[in-house]
Amino acid sequence: HCKGKAAKAADLRQGPSVCEECAGQGPTCCRVAPGGEEFCFPVTDLEWSRILDYMGDQGGFVQQMNSESFVVGVKRLFPMDGREVEALFPLHRPHLRLATTQEGACSFLRKDGCLLPSEVRPYYCRIFPLWIYGERLTMFDPAGCLATRRTRTVSDLMALMHTSEATVRTLHGQLRLAWGLTPTAGHQPLHTSLLRGAR
Repeated sequence: HCKGKAAKAADLRQGPSVCEECAGQGPTCCRVAPGGEEFCFPVTDLEWSRILDYMGDQGGFVQQMNSESFVVGVKRLFPMDGREVEALFPLHRPHLRLATTQEGACSFLRKDGCLLPSEVRPYYCRIFPLWIYGERLTMFDPAGCLATRRTRTVSDLMALMHTSEATVRTLHGQLRLAWGLTPTAGHQPLHTSLLRGAR
């Protein structure tokens, strides 16, 4: 039985990842419905700096005001860090997000996928539609996602994405650290000033 699961995972990892396939078919998770831009996941100073280092000063970012619905959405992603989220995103103050076109596509999206190499992309982009709630690795069910249309299990999804649980947990922890949160939810948060100069 274990050999069968391992063989299946190996088969799913053959050829291009499901995200690369999705980029050629569209629409992708790199698009939002017009009017839904405020719900794009925010970009940290660290991620912004890393993209600028790679792309140069070519734009690709906009400031978005923190609305009540946006803050509620972020708190759903970090249910054990409600106070920290409110402190990070005070109402009617701006945060940074990736810019989008009039059609709702990320400004870094091209016909063959993301213009940015994987290691430069924001952490959220690199693990979506996977996510960590507390200690539990789970998956979103976004409309139009080729990956979640092909499988309903987290293990198969990771194989389709050519990633692993260890990688997802590491990237999620790095995402939390970039926001000044501890890698594991529920612990004492770090001060964001300690991370601004990090690479």
